[in-house]
Amino acid sequence: MIENNDEQTELVELLRVYAQATLNTEKVQSMRGYLQHGDTTTLDHAIAVAYYSLMLDRKWNLNCDKSSLVRGALLHDYFLYDWHQPHKEYGLHGFTHPFTALCNAVQDFNLNAVERNIIARHMFPLVPIPPRYRESMIVCLADKFCSLNETFSSQRYCALVKLLSTALIFHQ
Repeated sequence: MIENNDEQTELVELLRVYAQATLNTEKVQSMRGYLQHGDTTTLDHAIAVAYYSLMLDRKWNLNCDKSSLVRGALLHDYFLYDWHQPHKEYGLHGFTHPFTALCNAVQDFNLNAVERNIIARHMFPLVPIPPRYRESMIVCLADKFCSLNETFSSQRYCALVKLLSTALIFHQ
């Protein structure tokens, strides 16, 4: 699911345009302090999910609202804690973190309905209500793809995630 260099460059530029405002916040940057899967940080995971969401939108000609797609993808895991450590107040992470992420995101951002649905429904089918919008479904699928690659340490995928993270950091 990795494209040629011209497509990759175009997608990185598109991601940069839609991600900058969200990435420039201190709390979003704090997501670098938490590991998501393997040695991938939560922020790098979110950036990768946003990138692959844009890629799927383009490949499938869905004409998604790119602003909502990217913002929802960047905030889908905005739970702001180390999920590897037990937290009684958060319950079972896989089932509850979308609601924690949504609660945090609503406090820090003015979210539209699509962005709220992306965050709340990205764990479908663990969260049994399916995504309502095509943007939500795309992020749900991209999240599964990225999570699998991070868990099983795909070298090609990990190299792309580092490239994305570096490209976005140096252009803030």
